[in-house]
Amino acid sequence: MPVSVEDLEKTLRSAIKVEYLEIVDESSGCGESYRILVVSDAFEGKGTLARHRFVNEILKDYISQMHAFSQKSLTVKQYQASLT
Repeated sequence: MPVSVEDLEKTLRSAIKVEYLEIVDESSGCGESYRILVVSDAFEGKGTLARHRFVNEILKDYISQMHAFSQKSLTVKQYQASLT
């Protein structure tokens, strides 16, 4: 069963307070490869590796069904700074 954008979004939003979320299916709709950008203050004080592990743990049931998964996890301050 393919993973959907809705599944990923619902799972992330139920686990942490998400300020901004972008989920891109890079597999032409078959649900096997996703790229996400997640912005949350839940990442404050965590390094990149800790953030990735945190998100991977939240989405582990879905990631195990995918061929590829990549993420960018930012705090709100980092995201705002990236927009300028």
